[in-house]
Amino acid sequence: MSHPIPTSLQRAAWLRKLYLVRAAFSFAWVALAFTVAGRSPAFTAVLLIVYPAWDALANLLDARMTGGARANPTQMLNAWISTIVTVAVAVSLVLEARIDLVIFGAWAIVSGLLQLATAIRRRKGDRGQWVMMLSGAQSALAGGLFIARQGTGAPVLQTLAGYAAVGAVYFLISGLWMLFRRGAQGARAASSSA
Repeated sequence: MSHPIPTSLQRAAWLRKLYLVRAAFSFAWVALAFTVAGRSPAFTAVLLIVYPAWDALANLLDARMTGGARANPTQMLNAWISTIVTVAVAVSLVLEARIDLVIFGAWAIVSGLLQLATAIRRRKGDRGQWVMMLSGAQSALAGGLFIARQGTGAPVLQTLAGYAAVGAVYFLISGLWMLFRRGAQGARAASSSA
């Protein structure tokens, strides 16, 4: 799965777009989790499956659009892990097993550490990665808290929705940071050429 390496401007445009789309998706998911899902066990099940599936797709697209699998091993691993979590949640629901915070906690730890590693790798070439580093570290910390709350009766969907809301804010900040930095650079370039 080899893809041409995009220019730095193409990468920046893609990452900015990806971060803003991820933020919008997460905000919409959170809104549904706190409004509609409580009234429908079936819809709750769909939301629990969709969240890690979306993360898998977003990581796969990110890897493909920024140079392919070889250039992005952490995103590819994150995509695989999120796919496994999606299948585990779906199987648990079909078997009518309890969806534990441990599943989502372990996923948040691993995916957070992979996101942190990706942001560290990208920090020199791509703007806004300091926010993604914070997000990855926070995700890993939240995963530990999920595991610690196991057995306390904490509602899985609402706990995951709080986590998703924080993640959405990080993606939004990073996307806006990249957007405003691009605008500031464009203004400086225009004034220097005038």
